[in-house]
Amino acid sequence: MIEPSAGTPVPRAFLDRPVLEVAPDLLGRLLVRRTAAGPIELRITEVEAYAGELDPGSHAFRGRTPRNEVMFGPPGHAYVYFTYGMWHCLNVVCGPEGRASGVLLRAGEVLKGRELARKRRLSARNDKELAKGPARLATALDVDRALNGTDLCSADRGADAPLSLYRGEAPPSDLVRSGPRTGVGGDGARHPWRFWIDGDPTVSPYRAHTPRKRPT
Repeated sequence: MIEPSAGTPVPRAFLDRPVLEVAPDLLGRLLVRRTAAGPIELRITEVEAYAGELDPGSHAFRGRTPRNEVMFGPPGHAYVYFTYGMWHCLNVVCGPEGRASGVLLRAGEVLKGRELARKRRLSARNDKELAKGPARLATALDVDRALNGTDLCSADRGADAPLSLYRGEAPPSDLVRSGPRTGVGGDGARHPWRFWIDGDPTVSPYRAHTPRKRPT
């Protein structure tokens, strides 16, 4: 069984707060993914906050649906969605139950289990690219919709917990940066709700929203 680099689990109360408090506080935390092939440990380096029904960029902006049900709580669970018909993305549900909000895990550094991540990320040119971007992160960790709703605060289950969050070590506050969210357009584009560790090589590049052309 993997021993996380900083082995204190994140308590549910840590995630039962407003999303704009939780999101930057997730930087430096550790996510452990336990698979049949072995465990992988990731240090979170980049995130984005999504404020549910108050946020035009959120999947929950228009209310509760079967797809976004997990976002409405309780906090401390994984919200996994499928996008562009190809990729999965992993979010941490936070805030009070009944009020949808979540933090998208955009990038991280694979600390342990790199050989397992490399097998899933054959196109990565180096270890810094293994989880550099939300789809790459989910792919490296073998995360798909089967893990939607997984309790991230169940580290006490040991090997039976497929995903667990640990405290790790938060970066110095002067290294935490914020800016517009990647690829978010419309009214949601103005929110500086992307947070990252300045200078970390695993952080993904920012890309502004590009409107899709309608077929003529």
